[in-house]
Amino acid sequence: MDKSFGILQKIIQSANMRHKVIASNIANSDTPGYKARDVKFSGVLNNEVKLLTTDPKHIGSKNGGKVSREVIIENDPSWGDRNNVELDVEVAKMTENSLRHEAALRILNSKIRMYKSAIRGR
Repeated sequence: MDKSFGILQKIIQSANMRHKVIASNIANSDTPGYKARDVKFSGVLNNEVKLLTTDPKHIGSKNGGKVSREVIIENDPSWGDRNNVELDVEVAKMTENSLRHEAALRILNSKIRMYKSAIRGR
């Protein structure tokens, strides 16, 4: 089939994982000593998409397409209780992540409809 199904799957899985991490940050916004965590999205798509190289001057993927879903601890300045969670920042991250998840689902749904239409011959 189409390689984009695998890429969309990785995007959706990473968005789900990031949602859980952000939700944990929000739930622990008042926990003394809690450090906010995040999952970086940029590595997921950059690592998954391989570029065809037909010329030595072309840019290609150097890591073999491995996807990194590393949860990182943010080292932002903390409040007096050593908690560095800023609720408005986490809500903004949650909104951005939800939009990315929704976009990937819409694209996936569109691709599935396209294949169904091709199979039916319309």
